Amino acid sequence: MVSGIDDLLDDIPIPRMVKVSQVFDRPVVGDVGAEVKRRLAAKGILGSVPAGARIAVAVGSRGIANLPEITRVVIRELRQAGAEPFIIPAMGSHGGATAEGQKALLEHLGIHEEYTKAPICSSMEVVKVAVSPEFGMPVYTDALALAADGIIIINRIKAHPAYAGKFESGLVKMVAIGLGKQKEAEICHNIGSERIGEFVADIGLEMLRHINLIGAVGMVENAFHETAGVEVLRPDEIETQEPALLARSKDLAARFFIDEFEVLIIDEIGKEISGAGFDTGIVGRYSSPYLTGGPRIRRVAVLDITERSKGYGGGLGMADFTTRRAFNKFDAEQTYPNTLTSTFTNGVKIPMILKNDRQAVQACIKTCNRMDLRDARVIRIKNTLCMEEIEVSENQREVVQAHPCMRIIGDPREMRFDKEGNLF
Repeated sequence: MVSGIDDLLDDIPIPRMVKVSQVFDRPVVGDVGAEVKRRLAAKGILGSVPAGARIAVAVGSRGIANLPEITRVVIRELRQAGAEPFIIPAMGSHGGATAEGQKALLEHLGIHEEYTKAPICSSMEVVKVAVSPEFGMPVYTDALALAADGIIIINRIKAHPAYAGKFESGLVKMVAIGLGKQKEAEICHNIGSERIGEFVADIGLEMLRHINLIGAVGMVENAFHETAGVEVLRPDEIETQEPALLARSKDLAARFFIDEFEVLIIDEIGKEISGAGFDTGIVGRYSSPYLTGGPRIRRVAVLDITERSKGYGGGLGMADFTTRRAFNKFDAEQTYPNTLTSTFTNGVKIPMILKNDRQAVQACIKTCNRMDLRDARVIRIKNTLCMEEIEVSENQREVVQAHPCMRIIGDPREMRFDKEGNLF
């Protein structure tokens, strides 16, 4: 049966697309496990660990390159130093804000006892250890971590999708919000999300003075989601050295070299891609009203949610259109706890839902406000982790050819849809 939506969209022209290579700097660590081992030895942080010491290894919820291997190496080196390591989730309110959900999320990321040779001990119980010096906020930390003989944190350092600051996604935030669990995350956001970066620094740096952190393993990734660098920091080095690692991460980050076009098609979003579902800096769409910047894009369509995201649909709300397929995967129990904690509600709203990919693409083009819809400039990406090859509408060939960091690598072709109207 043909609907009124079908009548409105069926004749909307879809441009031919060309495949384009985007060239980014690509430093990469060849043997990540060996590099972690070397850095741990060079820093000497395990030399003072007494035999039999119970060491909590804090791991977050992000889809970080080589995270299971890095965790396993840290566990192995701790055991060789005579310690008894165990893993704790350090992910704030993620995993549905439950101990079981956070353990399951780690296991889903490949961090489980069989591989790492260490148990996962998950709890949402926290203990107040201090009051932050600048804003007077209570400082809570994971009770299991606090009871351990020492703590090591493992995290990637990168731009945060919802705020800018001296410390964004990384080590200080993991201490403040990751170890602070749901309780600390809620405190930070409820006081005022527009200043969350300041709160994270105030809480995280104060918490470092009250927990027995023996070291931190920080990774920086390149535009290809590969480990570009590993650093092991002592607690007293984090405040001064993490900002430089954040700057390095931003320099290496993927981006669009075309900074203005009408339509962006994102094949998939997911928690393992970004905490926001997609890299907000790449797309220029933010759940927070306090961030701006990025390319100027009139309409965005999100076509699907990854299987690894387990129904977490953060990011849909920043799109203009989505598909019935993506909407059916959306799981409120996985998505809403983090949003209710962060108070940034825009990212989880439901956009217009179309029956298939074809209609989502056509809806973007129809509403992009071009006099002649055949002039609409369209870009398609798989996700914001896969920016080295993108598809660009044929009418942007000259822009691509004139840019030193872009190269056409295919002939123009029509978008191909299956019998259900979804893209191949």
